[in-house]
Amino acid sequence: MNFILFWALLNLPVALAFDPDYRNGMTPPYLVYLKSDYLPCVGALIHPLWVITAAHCNLPKLQVMLGVTNPSNNNEKDIQVVGYEKMIPHPYFSITSIEHDLMLIKLRESVELNDYVKLVDLPEERVREETMCMVSTWAYNLCDDYKEPDSLQNVNISIIYRSECLEAYKTYRIQESMLCLGIVPGRRLPCKEVTAAPAVCNGVLQGILTFTDGCVLRADVGIYTRIFKYLSWIRHTMESY
Repeated sequence: MNFILFWALLNLPVALAFDPDYRNGMTPPYLVYLKSDYLPCVGALIHPLWVITAAHCNLPKLQVMLGVTNPSNNNEKDIQVVGYEKMIPHPYFSITSIEHDLMLIKLRESVELNDYVKLVDLPEERVREETMCMVSTWAYNLCDDYKEPDSLQNVNISIIYRSECLEAYKTYRIQESMLCLGIVPGRRLPCKEVTAAPAVCNGVLQGILTFTDGCVLRADVGIYTRIFKYLSWIRHTMESY
């Protein structure tokens, strides 16, 4: 009987597996749900016309949705759905690498900024290790992961030192253009999350998730694209299109 109870606890949805300062159901107003015919992604609104996400989220028939709490609920109010004009991945991104995993999406029209949809600031300086950040994305119910994700989650975790990240990912080259957040070592239990989660530290967007062997919402270590390293490309792209 005890074994059955233990097994059941391990297989609860990811939010219950580990909660380092976990909060459920509060949508950060900059968070963007990127729905597609394949798999969804997460983005962050950095301008009324621009969303930033991971380059691996270059997906077919993308829908840009803002103000979303539960993507599986078709009756939510305060949602804005907008089309996009262009998807612009970083020119050096390759699907065989986790480096330069960044993409800008130019929207077809400016979104309406309100209590549910707001911009997130870009960094003006390099963020320090041990800084606490909030990572947000949606999780699937493991018992029914064929539906849209239905659990918005935010977790507060800190930026770790490069040496700790190398210990967690010994076969990866952790570049200066990357950040690692989480708790070392991760537990790496089964889960399913929407990819490209943003890491926001003190109200500033510092990272976009590129890879994790585990669950970022359970504080397993994730590798993020360091936004500060790409400010020139971001600003030049936004000015050019």
